[in-house]
Amino acid sequence: MNLSSLTLNHHHHHYPTTTFVHKKLTPHSSKHSTSFSPIKMSLTENAPSLAIVGVTGAVGQEFLSVLSYRNFPYRSLKLLASKRSAGKQITYEDKPYIVEELNEDSFKDVDIALFSAGGSVSKKFAPLAVEDGAIVVDNSSAFRMDDGVPLVVPEVNPEAMKHIKIRSGKGALIANPNCSTIICLMAATPLHRHAKVKRMVVSAYQAASGAGAAAMEELELQTREVLDGKEPTCKIFKQQYAFNLFSHNAPVLPNGYNEEEMKLVKETRKIWNDAHVKVTATCIRVPVMRAHAESVNLQFEKPLHEDTARDILKNAPGVVVIDDRAGNHFPTPLEVSNKDAVAVGRIRRDVSQDGDYGLDIFVCGDQIRKGAALNAVQIAEMLLK
Repeated sequence: MNLSSLTLNHHHHHYPTTTFVHKKLTPHSSKHSTSFSPIKMSLTENAPSLAIVGVTGAVGQEFLSVLSYRNFPYRSLKLLASKRSAGKQITYEDKPYIVEELNEDSFKDVDIALFSAGGSVSKKFAPLAVEDGAIVVDNSSAFRMDDGVPLVVPEVNPEAMKHIKIRSGKGALIANPNCSTIICLMAATPLHRHAKVKRMVVSAYQAASGAGAAAMEELELQTREVLDGKEPTCKIFKQQYAFNLFSHNAPVLPNGYNEEEMKLVKETRKIWNDAHVKVTATCIRVPVMRAHAESVNLQFEKPLHEDTARDILKNAPGVVVIDDRAGNHFPTPLEVSNKDAVAVGRIRRDVSQDGDYGLDIFVCGDQIRKGAALNAVQIAEMLLK
């Protein structure tokens, strides 16, 4: 992938409360862009039937955008949400849909169900969907560490779900990893395959979108309030977010790590199928709208020169290298917002380690896109192969 695919395209994101309109988007346009490519209808009689759970949320809306621009085939589409959102209208590919209330009977005749409505909803309804024969791709943390549930990044470990077949008469669960894990492993895995990572230290700078559409709205509101000299509204977070940063708002565990940090540790081990790889993480919430940034330090079993690493990453699927030392131009959250690719830069030898056994890299990726919706849709696409 070349740098031209990461042209700047940043917009404020508002998630309406009543009517949503989705048209066919180009792969690198914002879903609020006014420029649309010609519509290619994905509605196909012999295609799978789809359901989206949590469709009115930030990731649910992104599901629709990604399905549309990737021209995902479907014969029917069921949009599901809470009772509060039921009855709202969403126009998708020029066809109006009414959001239905999620219930125990929602998954009759559904082949693929994309879930992004939180862990408690997934725990209650995903098993019911599986019982009805659906393949569930779940974006919550509810099943990620369960034995027998594949935890998949298609560019990293597609083999983990090879046994799952659509329309086999048997439903199944596939878990979408945490956003910070996906973004990190998109960059670290190609290097891991070449030189085997012994230890990985991650510092993650996480955007508002990771806490949902309401957090994005609060960040924008707080920014306006602070600039106007007003007291900031703190409903989603317990402290000022605008012009500030703080330790990730996930609960802190007895070992001193928060849940977000331990997700990165445990999920990496499962995805790499390596219980012994050493991973530590620090996760910080920063006042950025929708793309995460991560500083990643890698220690290898085999030597890996920084130039070789750069070449490996340039050829890695779903990765773009932005590593201009002369121009001091490296990945930024703004540049990857609304983009599919994970950007990597600051590729350099770790001078604290002898020889070429360590590297530092800096990674940015759109938390809603590759960190959630795109990864889930790519999983669904693999089911069609």
